[in-house]
Amino acid sequence: MTRAYLGEFEELVLLTVAVLEGQAYGVTVATELKQRTNRTISLSGVHIALYRLEEKGFVLSELGGATTARGGRRKRFFIVTAQGKQTLSEIRDVRNQLWDSIPTTPSLT
Repeated sequence: MTRAYLGEFEELVLLTVAVLEGQAYGVTVATELKQRTNRTISLSGVHIALYRLEEKGFVLSELGGATTARGGRRKRFFIVTAQGKQTLSEIRDVRNQLWDSIPTTPSLT
C-alpha cells in the first residue's frame, strides 16, 4: 500500500496538529502556523486542510463542549492518528535522506 500524497501546506498542518497535542482546532492551528512560518495563513485554508487530512485518515476530530464565549458553538478538536504519525515519519525519513545526499563541494572563494 502506498501512502497518500501530502502537499506542503497539508504537511505543515498535520505537523502543527501533532505539536498542539489535543489542543488543535482551526484557530490554534492557524495561529501556530503563522508564528512558526511567518506566512499569511488563511483560516479557511486550515479548515480545508484539516478536513482533507481527516478524509485521508491522518487525523481524527471530535467536538468539544459549547461555550458562551463562542455563542454556544462547539470547537472541533483534531488529533493525529497512528497512520498520520507513520506518514510524518516516512516524510521526515525521505527528506533526511535527500538532505544527507547533497554533495559537499568546496567553496569557490
